[in-house]
Amino acid sequence: MVYFFKYFIKSNFSKDKLHYKNIKRIFGIFPNNIELYKLAMIHKSASIVLEDGTTMNNERLEYLGDAIIEGIVSDMLYVEFPFKDEGFLTKLRSRLVSRRTLNQLAVSIGLDECVITQSSFNTAGKHLYGDAFEAMMGAVYLDKGFDFTNRLLINKIFGKYIDLEKIMETETDHKSRLIEWCQKRHKRLTINATLNEEDKKHSDDDSHHFVAVVNINGKDCGFGVGASKKEAEQRASQNTITKLKIVI
Repeated sequence: MVYFFKYFIKSNFSKDKLHYKNIKRIFGIFPNNIELYKLAMIHKSASIVLEDGTTMNNERLEYLGDAIIEGIVSDMLYVEFPFKDEGFLTKLRSRLVSRRTLNQLAVSIGLDECVITQSSFNTAGKHLYGDAFEAMMGAVYLDKGFDFTNRLLINKIFGKYIDLEKIMETETDHKSRLIEWCQKRHKRLTINATLNEEDKKHSDDDSHHFVAVVNINGKDCGFGVGASKKEAEQRASQNTITKLKIVI
Protein backbone atom coordinates (compact mmCIF):
# COMPACT_ATOMS: atom_id res chain seq x y z
CA MET A 1 0.00 0.00 0.00
CA VAL A 2 2.85 2.38 0.90
CA TYR A 3 4.55 1.52 -2.42
CA PHE A 4 1.51 2.53 -4.48
CA PHE A 5 0.98 5.67 -2.41
CA LYS A 6 4.57 6.79 -2.99
CA TYR A 7 4.32 6.05 -6.69
CA PHE A 8 1.04 7.96 -6.97
CA ILE A 9 2.47 11.03 -5.28
CA LYS A 10 5.79 11.11 -7.13
CA SER A 11 4.36 10.24 -10.56
CA ASN A 12 1.68 12.91 -10.32
CA PHE A 13 3.08 15.75 -8.23
CA SER A 14 6.89 15.42 -8.22
CA LYS A 15 9.02 17.63 -10.49
CA ASP A 16 10.32 14.35 -11.89
CA LYS A 17 6.87 12.90 -12.51
CA LEU A 18 7.57 12.35 -16.22
CA HIS A 19 10.70 10.34 -15.41
CA TYR A 20 8.82 8.20 -12.88
CA LYS A 21 6.10 7.48 -15.42
CA ASN A 22 8.61 6.61 -18.15
CA ILE A 23 10.51 4.18 -15.93
CA LYS A 24 7.25 2.58 -14.86
CA ARG A 25 6.04 2.34 -18.46
CA ILE A 26 9.26 0.87 -19.83
CA PHE A 27 10.47 -1.36 -17.01
CA GLY A 28 7.47 -1.67 -14.72
CA ILE A 29 9.44 -0.54 -11.68
CA PHE A 30 9.41 2.31 -9.19
CA PRO A 31 12.86 3.91 -8.68
CA ASN A 32 14.29 4.50 -5.25
CA ASN A 33 16.87 6.96 -6.60
CA ILE A 34 15.40 8.68 -9.64
CA GLU A 35 18.60 10.66 -10.24
CA LEU A 36 20.38 7.49 -11.42
CA TYR A 37 17.76 6.88 -14.09
CA LYS A 38 17.74 10.51 -15.20
CA LEU A 39 21.50 10.38 -15.64
CA ALA A 40 21.25 7.11 -17.61
CA MET A 41 19.25 8.94 -20.27
CA ILE A 42 21.73 11.77 -20.87
CA HIS A 43 23.92 11.13 -23.90
CA LYS A 44 27.39 12.67 -23.86
CA SER A 45 26.36 15.13 -26.59
CA ALA A 46 23.99 16.69 -24.03
CA SER A 47 26.38 16.47 -21.08
CA ILE A 48 25.71 18.63 -18.03
CA VAL A 49 28.72 20.61 -16.82
CA LEU A 50 28.73 21.36 -13.09
CA GLU A 51 30.22 24.48 -11.49
CA ASP A 52 33.42 22.63 -10.64
CA GLY A 53 33.83 21.55 -14.28
CA THR A 54 32.65 17.97 -13.77
CA THR A 55 30.88 16.56 -16.82
CA MET A 56 27.76 14.49 -16.17
CA ASN A 57 26.40 11.99 -18.73
CA ASN A 58 25.55 8.30 -18.96
CA GLU A 59 28.98 6.96 -19.98
CA ARG A 60 29.98 5.69 -16.52
CA LEU A 61 26.62 3.97 -16.05
CA GLU A 62 26.97 2.55 -19.55
CA TYR A 63 30.33 1.03 -18.58
CA LEU A 64 28.81 -0.53 -15.48
CA GLY A 65 25.68 -1.75 -17.26
CA ASP A 66 27.74 -3.38 -19.99
CA ALA A 67 29.51 -5.55 -17.40
CA ILE A 68 26.26 -6.35 -15.56
CA ILE A 69 24.46 -7.41 -18.75
CA GLU A 70 27.35 -9.59 -19.88
CA GLY A 71 27.49 -11.30 -16.48
CA ILE A 72 23.74 -11.98 -16.44
CA VAL A 73 23.71 -13.25 -20.03
CA SER A 74 26.72 -15.49 -19.37
CA ASP A 75 24.95 -17.08 -16.41
CA MET A 76 21.69 -17.45 -18.35
CA LEU A 77 23.34 -19.22 -21.28
CA TYR A 78 25.40 -21.46 -19.00
CA VAL A 79 22.18 -22.71 -17.42
CA GLU A 80 20.14 -22.76 -20.64
CA PHE A 81 22.68 -24.80 -22.64
CA PRO A 82 24.36 -27.25 -20.22
CA PHE A 83 25.94 -29.36 -22.97
CA LYS A 84 27.25 -26.64 -25.28
CA ASP A 85 30.95 -25.81 -25.37
CA GLU A 86 32.64 -22.52 -24.52
CA GLY A 87 32.89 -21.45 -28.17
CA PHE A 88 29.14 -21.75 -28.74
CA LEU A 89 28.32 -19.90 -25.51
CA THR A 90 30.77 -17.10 -26.30
CA LYS A 91 29.43 -16.56 -29.81
CA LEU A 92 25.80 -16.59 -28.70
CA ARG A 93 26.56 -14.19 -25.85
CA SER A 94 28.30 -11.83 -28.28
CA ARG A 95 25.10 -11.73 -30.36
CA LEU A 96 22.88 -11.07 -27.36
CA VAL A 97 25.01 -8.24 -25.96
CA SER A 98 26.02 -6.73 -29.31
CA ARG A 99 25.36 -3.03 -29.87
CA ARG A 100 22.96 -3.93 -32.67
CA THR A 101 20.86 -6.26 -30.52
CA LEU A 102 20.75 -3.87 -27.56
CA ASN A 103 19.92 -0.94 -29.82
CA GLN A 104 16.97 -2.83 -31.32
CA LEU A 105 15.91 -3.89 -27.83
CA ALA A 106 15.99 -0.30 -26.58
CA VAL A 107 13.75 0.80 -29.44
CA SER A 108 11.37 -2.13 -28.84
CA ILE A 109 10.78 -1.14 -25.22
CA GLY A 110 10.45 2.57 -26.03
CA LEU A 111 13.66 3.75 -24.39
CA ASP A 112 14.63 5.65 -27.54
CA GLU A 113 11.87 8.17 -26.77
CA CYS A 114 13.54 9.11 -23.49
CA VAL A 115 17.20 9.54 -24.47
CA ILE A 116 18.40 13.14 -24.24
CA THR A 117 20.82 14.33 -26.93
CA GLN A 118 22.00 17.67 -28.24
CA SER A 119 19.48 18.92 -30.79
CA SER A 120 22.09 18.99 -33.57
CA PHE A 121 23.38 15.49 -32.84
CA ASN A 122 22.95 13.10 -35.77
CA THR A 123 21.66 9.76 -34.45
CA ALA A 124 21.81 8.00 -37.83
CA GLY A 125 23.99 4.90 -37.70
CA LYS A 126 24.65 5.38 -34.00
CA HIS A 127 23.96 2.93 -31.18
CA LEU A 128 23.14 5.52 -28.55
CA TYR A 129 19.88 3.78 -27.62
CA GLY A 130 21.72 0.55 -26.93
CA ASP A 131 24.26 2.53 -24.93
CA ALA A 132 21.39 4.10 -22.96
CA PHE A 133 19.96 0.64 -22.31
CA GLU A 134 23.29 -0.44 -20.82
CA ALA A 135 23.35 2.73 -18.73
CA MET A 136 19.82 2.03 -17.55
CA MET A 137 20.78 -1.49 -16.43
CA GLY A 138 23.67 0.08 -14.54
CA ALA A 139 21.20 2.42 -12.84
CA VAL A 140 18.86 -0.46 -11.94
CA TYR A 141 21.80 -2.40 -10.49
CA LEU A 142 22.89 0.50 -8.27
CA ASP A 143 19.31 1.23 -7.26
CA LYS A 144 17.90 -2.30 -6.80
CA GLY A 145 20.84 -4.72 -6.65
CA PHE A 146 22.08 -7.56 -8.81
CA ASP A 147 19.33 -10.12 -8.14
CA PHE A 148 16.59 -7.63 -9.04
CA THR A 149 18.43 -6.61 -12.22
CA ASN A 150 18.92 -10.25 -13.12
CA ARG A 151 15.20 -11.03 -12.84
CA LEU A 152 14.21 -7.85 -14.68
CA LEU A 153 16.55 -8.45 -17.60
CA ILE A 154 15.83 -12.16 -18.07
CA ASN A 155 12.13 -12.39 -17.22
CA LYS A 156 10.65 -9.05 -18.20
CA ILE A 157 12.92 -7.89 -21.02
CA PHE A 158 14.70 -10.80 -22.71
CA GLY A 159 11.75 -13.11 -22.07
CA LYS A 160 9.40 -10.72 -23.85
CA TYR A 161 11.51 -9.12 -26.57
CA ILE A 162 14.33 -11.55 -27.41
CA ASP A 163 13.79 -14.60 -29.65
CA LEU A 164 16.68 -16.83 -28.60
CA GLU A 165 16.01 -19.43 -31.30
CA LYS A 166 16.05 -16.77 -34.01
CA ILE A 167 19.35 -15.41 -32.72
CA MET A 168 20.76 -18.95 -32.72
CA GLU A 169 19.70 -19.34 -36.36
CA THR A 170 21.39 -16.05 -37.20
CA GLU A 171 24.51 -17.32 -35.48
CA THR A 172 24.74 -20.16 -38.02
CA ASP A 173 24.28 -17.76 -40.94
CA HIS A 174 27.97 -17.06 -41.36
CA LYS A 175 27.53 -15.07 -44.57
CA SER A 176 25.14 -12.59 -42.92
CA ARG A 177 27.48 -12.24 -39.93
CA LEU A 178 30.41 -11.51 -42.25
CA ILE A 179 28.40 -8.97 -44.27
CA GLU A 180 27.35 -7.23 -41.04
CA TRP A 181 30.92 -7.14 -39.79
CA CYS A 182 32.24 -5.66 -43.05
CA GLN A 183 29.46 -3.07 -43.31
CA LYS A 184 30.09 -1.93 -39.75
CA ARG A 185 33.77 -1.38 -40.54
CA HIS A 186 33.23 0.02 -44.06
CA LYS A 187 35.14 -2.84 -45.70
CA ARG A 188 34.60 -3.95 -49.31
CA LEU A 189 33.33 -7.52 -49.41
CA THR A 190 32.79 -9.91 -52.31
CA ILE A 191 31.90 -13.60 -52.12
CA ASN A 192 32.18 -15.42 -55.43
CA ALA A 193 31.19 -19.06 -55.91
CA THR A 194 32.04 -20.96 -59.10
CA LEU A 195 31.69 -24.57 -60.18
CA ASN A 196 34.88 -26.57 -59.73
CA GLU A 197 36.64 -26.89 -63.10
CA GLU A 198 36.81 -30.66 -62.73
CA ASP A 199 33.06 -30.88 -62.09
CA LYS A 200 32.30 -28.90 -65.24
CA LYS A 201 33.40 -31.90 -67.24
CA HIS A 202 30.58 -33.91 -65.72
CA SER A 203 27.62 -31.60 -65.97
CA ASP A 204 25.13 -34.44 -65.42
CA ASP A 205 26.81 -35.52 -62.20
CA ASP A 206 24.85 -34.80 -59.01
CA SER A 207 28.04 -34.45 -57.01
CA HIS A 208 28.98 -31.00 -58.36
CA HIS A 209 31.09 -28.96 -55.97
CA PHE A 210 31.24 -25.20 -55.93
CA VAL A 211 34.24 -23.29 -54.70
CA ALA A 212 33.64 -19.93 -52.98
CA VAL A 213 36.22 -17.25 -52.25
CA VAL A 214 35.77 -14.40 -49.78
CA ASN A 215 37.59 -11.21 -50.71
CA ILE A 216 37.85 -8.30 -48.29
CA ASN A 217 39.37 -5.01 -49.45
CA GLY A 218 41.00 -6.74 -52.41
CA LYS A 219 42.49 -9.62 -50.41
CA ASP A 220 41.37 -13.26 -50.49
CA CYS A 221 40.61 -14.15 -46.88
CA GLY A 222 38.68 -17.42 -46.94
CA PHE A 223 37.65 -20.39 -49.05
CA GLY A 224 34.85 -22.93 -48.97
CA VAL A 225 33.54 -25.89 -50.95
CA GLY A 226 29.93 -27.06 -51.13
CA ALA A 227 27.41 -28.99 -53.20
CA SER A 228 25.64 -25.67 -53.93
CA LYS A 229 26.68 -22.06 -54.25
CA LYS A 230 24.91 -21.24 -50.98
CA GLU A 231 26.71 -23.98 -49.08
CA ALA A 232 30.07 -22.98 -50.52
CA GLU A 233 29.49 -19.33 -49.62
CA GLN A 234 28.50 -20.24 -46.05
CA ARG A 235 31.60 -22.39 -45.61
CA ALA A 236 33.85 -19.74 -47.09
CA SER A 237 32.32 -17.15 -44.77
CA GLN A 238 32.76 -19.44 -41.78
CA ASN A 239 36.38 -20.07 -42.79
CA THR A 240 36.98 -16.31 -42.98
CA ILE A 241 35.31 -15.64 -39.62
CA THR A 242 37.47 -18.32 -37.99
CA LYS A 243 40.72 -17.12 -39.63
CA LEU A 244 40.12 -13.47 -38.76
CA LYS A 245 38.73 -14.33 -35.31
CA ILE A 246 35.66 -12.22 -35.98
CA VAL A 247 33.21 -11.69 -33.14
CA ILE A 248 30.09 -9.61 -33.79
